[in-house]
Amino acid sequence: MEERIIEVRDQKLYIAYHNAFEGKPVIVFLHDSLGCTQLWRDFPLKLSQITNSNVLVYDRLGYGKSGPMLTHERPVNYMELEADLLNDLLSGLNISNAVLFGHSDGGTIALITAAKYPEKIKGVICEAGHIFVEDITLKGVYEAWEAYKTTNLAERLSKYHGDKVEMLFKAWTETWTREDYRNWNIEYLLKDIHCPLLFIQGDADEYGTLEQVEKTVTQVSGTSEKYIIPGTGHTPHKEVPELVLNKVSEFLNII
Repeated sequence: MEERIIEVRDQKLYIAYHNAFEGKPVIVFLHDSLGCTQLWRDFPLKLSQITNSNVLVYDRLGYGKSGPMLTHERPVNYMELEADLLNDLLSGLNISNAVLFGHSDGGTIALITAAKYPEKIKGVICEAGHIFVEDITLKGVYEAWEAYKTTNLAERLSKYHGDKVEMLFKAWTETWTREDYRNWNIEYLLKDIHCPLLFIQGDADEYGTLEQVEKTVTQVSGTSEKYIIPGTGHTPHKEVPELVLNKVSEFLNII
């Protein structure tokens, strides 16, 4: 993996890029609200090896080794703005055949990007993404906030995010629990997704119900498939990696 900092809209983004398979798609990994490139661990390279696909993993602005957020106060449409930044990143790297693999917030950003920039996106793997706000999501956010205050969670996160931890944690928790965010919803964009979609979710996900899956796969315009994994929580790629690798490999073979 080639690791470097790339400038996008005057912002510094850290990327890890494995581009060894000429003419093959690039699987772009989008991490969750507390994640980063490092926290995907060896999953991207394993998928690359199994499928002979190129891989791009990057730290969203404010995370990992990328530059800091300018403020923790996010607008309601912050994930649409992240999709715009991802589009610019893809343009800067001359990537026009991306398969987006997004987890949680990253899954949502993947859906939005596929809807807004279809010419660059060949397929979407949405793992535990959200298209609207649910009570279970807010419960999970509040529990994470309590853990941040009462355990060594901040210390553990600082290993990956350095001095950006407090800013990114506030950005996540305060945005999702704001009154004006309660009505956030991206269902109106789903009809604009024409590429194949695989939605992966654990049936014990502590941050979202299966309604997120059903409402997504039934409203996109392209082919769609759901993969519900019994007894699995919010991070299937970590909890049952072999199942996810096998299913994603099957999906990539048919798109």
